[in-house]
Amino acid sequence: MTDPEQTPKKLSDLGLRFASAVILGPLVLLIIWLGGLPYAALMLVAMMLFLWEWFSITATRHGSFAALVGQGALVALTLFDLAGFAEIGLAMLLLGACAAYASARFTRAGRWNAEGILYSGCSLFALLAIRDGTGGMVFTFFLVFVVWATDIFAYFTGRALGGPKLWSRVSPKKTWSGAIGGLILAAVFGVGVVVVAGTGTQDLPVWALLAAALSVVSQAGDLLESAVKRRFDVKDSSRLIPGHGGIMDRIDGLVAAAIFAVVIGVVAGGGLRDPIAGLGLH
Repeated sequence: MTDPEQTPKKLSDLGLRFASAVILGPLVLLIIWLGGLPYAALMLVAMMLFLWEWFSITATRHGSFAALVGQGALVALTLFDLAGFAEIGLAMLLLGACAAYASARFTRAGRWNAEGILYSGCSLFALLAIRDGTGGMVFTFFLVFVVWATDIFAYFTGRALGGPKLWSRVSPKKTWSGAIGGLILAAVFGVGVVVVAGTGTQDLPVWALLAAALSVVSQAGDLLESAVKRRFDVKDSSRLIPGHGGIMDRIDGLVAAAIFAVVIGVVAGGGLRDPIAGLGLH
């Protein structure tokens, strides 16, 4: 039987989530459309908060050497990317992660610090490279809508249909029905972005397959964050966004999907500065 005291709380949380999305969603889309410095600034702030929350979860002091080096590496990566020297920015990121690991004498805690710096830095680089590359605005909108559709429809499909759990030990509420529902609607919304943009319409089956793949990776990123939080017995990465938790709770799927898109783009023949060109989508 449902606890009547829990129902108002769930409705309240859902209302907060909706209100936050209505306010933040259009702002994010506007900045994606603008691109350039506003977009780079937003991504930098988001990933600095992401790393701040990572350190909070893993019990790393925010004034520690690792925290300062990590945040500095993100700033350096952004500045070098804006100046057209992305490779140097990535080298600085790697150097910062190594320094953080070494400063902790190569302990397990140091490894968590280094992993957080690398994860947030690679996410930042991927999001910048996608927006700045060939068809960057359309592909960034495509990526964002695929991830948003995955999150929203996985949640509602899972609640409506229930069924076997996806990975109960890590995330007890996620179901296979939700994962599949999110994937299907992500493909639909991804293709819809391409159609509305009026570009790449001759490659719609490829866009649909790509959306499905990105949806799977997005959900894997969500599970990865859940596993990290469970490892450290943390419920939310922070309380930054009303009804949603922290920035990690909102963009865990986005950053994983962005990194994946860059990796497959580079493997397919794209360059570090324009990875999505390797996918050959027009």
